[in-house]
Amino acid sequence: MTPTNTTERPSVTFRLSKAELVLVFITMLWGGTFLLVHNVMTVSGPMFFVGLRFAFAALFVGLVSARALSGLTATELKAGVLIGVSIMLGYGLQTYGLQTISSSQSAFITALYVPFVPLLQWLVLGRRPGLMPTLGIGLAFVGLMLLAGPEGGSLHMSAGEIATLVSAVAIAAEIILISRYAGKVDVRRVTVVQLATASALSFMMVVPTQEPLPDFSGLLLLSALGLGAMSAVIQVAMNWAQKSVSPTRATLIYAGEPVWAGVVGRIAGERLPGIALVGGLLIVVAVIVSELKIKRREPESAALESRGQEQEAGR
Repeated sequence: MTPTNTTERPSVTFRLSKAELVLVFITMLWGGTFLLVHNVMTVSGPMFFVGLRFAFAALFVGLVSARALSGLTATELKAGVLIGVSIMLGYGLQTYGLQTISSSQSAFITALYVPFVPLLQWLVLGRRPGLMPTLGIGLAFVGLMLLAGPEGGSLHMSAGEIATLVSAVAIAAEIILISRYAGKVDVRRVTVVQLATASALSFMMVVPTQEPLPDFSGLLLLSALGLGAMSAVIQVAMNWAQKSVSPTRATLIYAGEPVWAGVVGRIAGERLPGIALVGGLLIVVAVIVSELKIKRREPESAALESRGQEQEAGR
């Protein structure tokens, strides 16, 4: 008689639903935006461009969703404003950083928002992260040190890198807020509110930051139109897909964003030092590890015993 194998075997599913495939597509788009924003920073300040970009995005979504806007609820308004504030901080600081650091470097640092999600939940909500998120946070810190370049045994970061790091915290807050309200709001209405909020606040920030207004240029207009359309698609897709995709699965898919950005940057001629590439790789690993949950199958003997008990109970 062949002995029964009672060893637990991990079971991991890699099948993607339609919503997850949509998230893969927008992650590719998202990764490609870093180089575009990096280039447009030669003709515009960060906050004005973010305001213009999201103004076009809000206009695109508003035109498509015009009939649905009249049903705006207080919950949708609140959710849209809160998400819009986090978008303004996330994209504004990220764009500020892209003035002085490469698109590949920006993408890898931005990816830290994934391990920041459990860390933020711990600091704000008191939910202590488990073993895997804690390990991910540790790997992310080591990767950040290698990416930024440690000097004299301490972490040395430029102003652009610090701004991008803070933007990752804001993006983590955006992910948490989207997940919180995803099943309670109309995707079209809340997307218009969040994009309009992000645009208005970005334009308002031009004054306190004393950012000079840019001269009109074709690069500025076309970039704002193109990235505005991409932002509209990305935000609508995130709000729609995260109704059925768990935050864990979503963030694992988003982990590919710095990889796509790195590929685009490489094609465009960006070359990160070897130690920085190792740091970027560690950050991607940290993103995956921090969200990794392996579902283990019940041992066969225990499963048979449980099934027998259920049958006995049913008699």
